[in-house]
Amino acid sequence: MRYIRGMHDATRDHGLQPFDGLLTRWGITNHELVEASVEQLNHKQVQKARKGRQLTLHLMQKLARALNDAAPAKIPKEERVNFQPYLHKHLFNYAKGHDPAWQDPNAALMPE
Repeated sequence: MRYIRGMHDATRDHGLQPFDGLLTRWGITNHELVEASVEQLNHKQVQKARKGRQLTLHLMQKLARALNDAAPAKIPKEERVNFQPYLHKHLFNYAKGHDPAWQDPNAALMPE
C-alpha cells in the first residue's frame, strides 16, 4: 500500500493521554502551561500532546518539565514541598516505561 500524503496514520495517533487528564485535574489550561514553561513551548505542541499525537522523547520531556513548573502554582506554598515531579512516562501511555497501574502521588495536592 502506498502512503498518500495527508492520510491519517493510525499508528501515530494514541488517543487522549494521561497528560490531558492531569492538566484537567490540576486546572491548568494550555495557555498556563505555555506561560509556565521556560523553554520554547507553543500551544500547538500542547494541543497535539493532549490529543495523543505521537511526540518525540524531547518534546515529551519538555512538556513534563512545563507541568512540573505549572502545577506547584496551584498548591498552597506550605504544601509545595510535598509535590513530586512527573516524568514523561507518567504522562504518555506510549512512552517507554509507562506503567498503566501508576498512581499519582500528587492526587491529594490537586485543587478540589
